[in-house]
Amino acid sequence: MPKIHYRDLIKDEMNLTLFKDFNRHQKVEKCWRKEKGEWVLKDIAFTEYWSPDEYKELTDYLKKTLSTGGVVFGAFSQEALIGFASVENELFGSNKEYLQLSCIHVSSGCRGRGIGKKLFELVGNKAKELGAIKLYISAHSSEESIAFYHNLGCVEATEYNLKLVAEEPWDCQLEYHLLK
Repeated sequence: MPKIHYRDLIKDEMNLTLFKDFNRHQKVEKCWRKEKGEWVLKDIAFTEYWSPDEYKELTDYLKKTLSTGGVVFGAFSQEALIGFASVENELFGSNKEYLQLSCIHVSSGCRGRGIGKKLFELVGNKAKELGAIKLYISAHSSEESIAFYHNLGCVEATEYNLKLVAEEPWDCQLEYHLLK
C-alpha cells in the first residue's frame, strides 16, 4: 500500500486533470429524514456519481474557495488525488462562530482507511486558525455519510444556515465543536 500524503492545494492546480483518477461513486440504500421533529432512516436508494460537468462545477467552486481565503486539502497516493476537503473563510451564525466545511470526499476505492478522518482533522485545525469555534456541515443524508460524521463527534447543528438548507434541503445540518 503506497504512503498517503496530505497537502494544501493551490488555485493553479485546481482543474479537471487533478480529478482524473478520482472516483465519486456511492451506492446509497438509506437516507436520514427529519419527520415530526425526529430523525428517521428511510429506504431511499440511488447511486451518486459525478459527471464531467459536475467535476467542472467542483473545480470552479474550489477555485472560488481558494480565492476568498478558504483552504482546500488534498490526500494523495503516489501522484493521484484520492481525497479532498475544503473549509470556507466566512464566519457566520448569530455569534459568528461557524466556518463551513464545504467539501469532504474520498475516492470510492480508498474509503475506510482513515483518509476522511485525517482530512477532517486538517480542516478543523485550519478553521480554528481562521477564528471558528465550530465547523458547520451541510451533510449528504446517506446512512454512511452521517455515520462518518457522527463517529467524528458531529451533532445536529444548534443553528441552521438557512442558505445552505435552501440549496440542499435533504442534507443533514451538522456541527463540530472545535474547542473540545
